[in-house]
Amino acid sequence: MRLVGRPRLLEFESRHPAVRSWVRAWTKEVLASDWKSPQEVKDRYASASIVNSDVVIFNVKGNAYRLEVRIAYAQGVVEIVRCGTHAEYDRWS
Repeated sequence: MRLVGRPRLLEFESRHPAVRSWVRAWTKEVLASDWKSPQEVKDRYASASIVNSDVVIFNVKGNAYRLEVRIAYAQGVVEIVRCGTHAEYDRWS
């Protein structure tokens, strides 16, 4: 997969150093993946929430943080939409 929006991840890491190892491992895995459907994401990340056919919310660090992405499966692109604490996630609309 191609990953779009890495500056958002870097900013997320700088604000929350506790997520750094998770973000880096997740990034490496995404780049090596070839997801074709939401089910393939769910198979790998059981705690991920499939919001609709292209939006996925990942639980980060035991659900203390959230990462929202948009996935274009046919194009092989994962776009970082936003990331933040669980409290910030509660305010996302």
